[in-house]
Amino acid sequence: MRAALFAAALCVLAACTSQAPTAATPAASGAQRVTPDDLGAFFDCLREQDATVVAAHRGGPAPGYPENALPTFARTVEAVPALVEVDVALTRDGALVLMHDDTVDRTTTGQGRVRDLTLAEIQALRLRDERGTVTGARAPTLAEALDWAEGKTVLELDVKRGTPLARVVEAVRAAGAEERVVVIVYSLRDAISVHRLAPRLMLSVSIDDASDLDALAEAHVDLARVLAWTGTEEPNAALNAALRGRGIETLFGTLGGSGSWDRRFAREGGAGYAAFAETGLQVIASDRPIEAHRAIDAGDGVEGWAGAACLR
Repeated sequence: MRAALFAAALCVLAACTSQAPTAATPAASGAQRVTPDDLGAFFDCLREQDATVVAAHRGGPAPGYPENALPTFARTVEAVPALVEVDVALTRDGALVLMHDDTVDRTTTGQGRVRDLTLAEIQALRLRDERGTVTGARAPTLAEALDWAEGKTVLELDVKRGTPLARVVEAVRAAGAEERVVVIVYSLRDAISVHRLAPRLMLSVSIDDASDLDALAEAHVDLARVLAWTGTEEPNAALNAALRGRGIETLFGTLGGSGSWDRRFAREGGAGYAAFAETGLQVIASDRPIEAHRAIDAGDGVEGWAGAACLR
């Protein structure tokens, strides 16, 4: 099986073609929920079991299901076991709301910068899906998303520029959600800041080399609470192995624009997701979480989702 997956990876990298994938539909019976009692132990188990979980980028938007919306999250986690990545921004009146862009122009029926609008003004708008179609959904607050996620999944919080990390930590604590969120940070300074505020929180930290961990350790960041984000260019099996040797789980993204791996796999077939997982990835963040999970599950040689063992 492993040889076949690496052959698939070579095919992907060589721009091979295959039959077009069929559209994915959610499972009617509902998928297993990713609700570990101990989040750190869950990720450790994924590493030890060579298992991979998908993270739904912006919740896994699809036609009729806008990004960063509760109905979209529900659709994703009913279809497959997945983490849900969301974007957290600050309104003019100091509320934390889910919104990716600096403005509401692309994703809602309104216009203007998020930081110039009140929460009431933003929630009076309706969200548009990826085709621009207006839906009945509105932008939820972070508190609403945390409440919704309890008993359903783990949220990855991508804190947008200008949004105080301390406010996000405060909201997570208020919801009692420390063991069911991952906070995404992009700098050593922010990793240290969040870790000092809440040492038990799991952090997704951008890592280019295993030696980057030394700076975190020297700043007294508990590496057991660190996940390594390794980008979207191409999985680095050597780096993944080095991180694994230090007990660190590895995240990678197939997401992005027209040149993303997600777009490529949509054209050429999904075997590449399983091949990428085989390079030592514990999390694959995708704009196509349903298709990505099903491809990984089909290619891992295990009956059922391999990560299920980490939730028992």
